[in-house]
Amino acid sequence: MKTYDIAIIGGGIIGMATAFYLSQIQKGLKLAVVERKYIGSGSTGRCIGGIRQQFSTPTAIRLMRENIQLFSQMEEEFGFTVEFHQGGYLLLAHSEEMKDIFKTNIRLQREEGVNVSLLTPGETKKVVPDLDIKDLLAAAYCPDDAQAFPFTVLKGYKKRIDESKGDFYLYNAVTAIEKKKNFLLTLEDGAGLEAEKLLLCTGPWTRDLAGKMGLDLPLYPERHEATITERVPKFFEPMVVDYRKDGCYFHQLISGQVIGCYTPVPYVPGIREDTTFEFLPQLAKRMTRLVPNLGKAAILRHWAGCYTMTPDGNPIVDAAEIENLYVSAGMCGHGFMFGPALGKHMAHFMLTGAWDMDFSEFARNRAFKGKETLK
Repeated sequence: MKTYDIAIIGGGIIGMATAFYLSQIQKGLKLAVVERKYIGSGSTGRCIGGIRQQFSTPTAIRLMRENIQLFSQMEEEFGFTVEFHQGGYLLLAHSEEMKDIFKTNIRLQREEGVNVSLLTPGETKKVVPDLDIKDLLAAAYCPDDAQAFPFTVLKGYKKRIDESKGDFYLYNAVTAIEKKKNFLLTLEDGAGLEAEKLLLCTGPWTRDLAGKMGLDLPLYPERHEATITERVPKFFEPMVVDYRKDGCYFHQLISGQVIGCYTPVPYVPGIREDTTFEFLPQLAKRMTRLVPNLGKAAILRHWAGCYTMTPDGNPIVDAAEIENLYVSAGMCGHGFMFGPALGKHMAHFMLTGAWDMDFSEFARNRAFKGKETLK
């Protein structure tokens, strides 16, 4: 049985970013990443690649300000592009309630140094000329928010972890975890490994995995579907987010393809990757209501994946009750954009035992009484 200083279960953005920073902070660290399928096969590989700073809590805003910087450095860090592009985020308010939420959040965001403004409908039309502003009251706009391609980000992390001699156990789910002096992991193929420290970051599978060790984490997976169109001439920049109950969110990639999704009501609970016949016509209706010209774009592909929700819309990023066990899960649909900085700070915490940033908003034993208003 091979022995490691640290084992990470989960090969999505959270696990890969944490592994990358662990390997950079402490050279020669014996590190293993265990993944049930391939790198990015869970929620990361099914996301739409948005990166925004417009959140409603200080920790999330500070984390995302750092992430904009980290994503911008990746091409130099990895030696190839990750298609990072600062096209912005445009959040739409069609009600006085949402407009007031934007005003409150913008005050906090500006205090934290975010370049964000509340736009009138006319100003919003200048940002996206093809946008139908009927019934629009206002919009929150940050031109510095961005997008990147998840698979090339993961490719870059994999490259650097390989260079640091980290080991990968792919297509090999964990079937049992035992805690003695160290953690003993049994894998699907019958192999095993031992690690002094262990990080659980398997997205929607984290609650079940933690349950193998007697932990009950408030993590609740739900299905979300998404689609992407053919390439069309570039005609808008930001991620457009419609917060109405029958709203949606979408943006145009630098390739010209438009990628988007919406949050189903009622939610569809469970670890689900199946798609529905209802989704495509419903999404088309919602997107073309906002940007009629999108009706000319042909759909290429349709898929589904999971958000892993918590009661307050913030992740659980902390040490667990069991010594040397750590959890980083419940990203509530924000895992890709949170990943780099979250992995950086978790790596520091795992190696030193102290946070280098206030993560109390993400503590596992918090009251879960607040609510992230910009899900």
